[in-house]
Amino acid sequence: MVHGHKGVRFQNWARTYGCCPEMYYQPTSVEEVREVLALARQQNKKVKVVGGGHSPSDIACTDGFMIHMGKMNRVLQVNKEKKQVTVEAGILLTDLHPQLDKHGLALSNLGAVSDVTAGGVIGSGTHNTGIKHGILATQVVALTLMTADGAILECSESSNTEVFQAARVHLGCLGVILTITLQCVPQFHLQETTFPSTLKEVLDNLESHLKKSEYFRFLWFPHSENVSIIYQDHTNKPPSSSASWFWDYAVGFYLLEFLLWTSTFLPCLVGWINRFFFWLLFTRKKENSNLSHKIFTYECRFKQHVQDWAIPEKTEEALLELKAMLEAHPKVVAHYPVEVRFTRGDDILLSPCFQRDSCYMNIIMYRPYGKDVPRLDYWLAYETIMKKFGGRPHWAKAHNCTRKDFEKMYPAFPKFCAIREKLDPTGMFLNSYLEKVFY
Repeated sequence: MVHGHKGVRFQNWARTYGCCPEMYYQPTSVEEVREVLALARQQNKKVKVVGGGHSPSDIACTDGFMIHMGKMNRVLQVNKEKKQVTVEAGILLTDLHPQLDKHGLALSNLGAVSDVTAGGVIGSGTHNTGIKHGILATQVVALTLMTADGAILECSESSNTEVFQAARVHLGCLGVILTITLQCVPQFHLQETTFPSTLKEVLDNLESHLKKSEYFRFLWFPHSENVSIIYQDHTNKPPSSSASWFWDYAVGFYLLEFLLWTSTFLPCLVGWINRFFFWLLFTRKKENSNLSHKIFTYECRFKQHVQDWAIPEKTEEALLELKAMLEAHPKVVAHYPVEVRFTRGDDILLSPCFQRDSCYMNIIMYRPYGKDVPRLDYWLAYETIMKKFGGRPHWAKAHNCTRKDFEKMYPAFPKFCAIREKLDPTGMFLNSYLEKVFY
């Protein structure tokens, strides 16, 4: 019999949201998950499933029952012929990578963080960059889902097809994802090349950059013209030794944190800090090669507030409008970076890339030493611009959208709602975040 715990405090990685669930469960088997759901039905409790807790929003919070999937973290099967791996949904990607390495396999694309679970990564619409690559959920070829009544659905393109189309970006509101089968590729190495540029150059030559690099993205340093361009591409080169660069990078970020903490007393310093940091670390061309997962992922060094919206192309106009807003309102400050990435369209009902290739424009406000910083004016102006250009917010990250917004943004929103209401008619898997989405 599964045992729950009282008095557990859940907080996300950025320590921007937290909650105290009534009961906290860590099931180790499918039957224990079913027991928790049966108890929730008997007591009319809400249930929230959590993974790595990296989402910088309240999407994982509840005052009901919380199920942490960390003990359901096994690799169940590796099919080397099909290059597919089936895992329990609670496995951390950081634990999956070495398992795939053993079999000469890899995932074709990854987000920036691997301390996240497979179930959480697909459920929140996690993405990286690469106009020929979709969000991470497009690598899912099958999954199993336990619904509110304890039934198990096996979903794929050929079985429970409509549920599969919804469940690859599930928001945690369709049931409990138990297992996921991921399409892999042969293990590969990447070379990362970083070099300086300007905002005008990168926007004037955007198509050229997209053609030159499979995984192209760039970082714009607000309050300046400075841009760091990042190419990541397949290579046969052996892993390169870059200890001095990583040392410089680490020292630079700790210096940045101190300077940004100082700027909380003198906000006018932020523009100078952004330009100084670019000069310190990003004015020289750098190259680094390694296994793909070691290039895709990196360590987030300190806490932050984040917004990230997907817009249908129109990168130039949206970014220039954001820049013009900052220039017109000098008291509104924006930390480095604005990260711009590109992703292929898909057919997943609530994917921000549903039926369109997209440009993600990610903004960050750091929290130096955990201190909150004024950001609401920046946030509101950014959201207004993103909506103007037909944007859709990243599900895991902070936003102020409601059902009325999502009905306009997503052609398939009614279809997803119908599937959700059929699978969970009593709203067992809803929380305050999801109630704003669906009500």
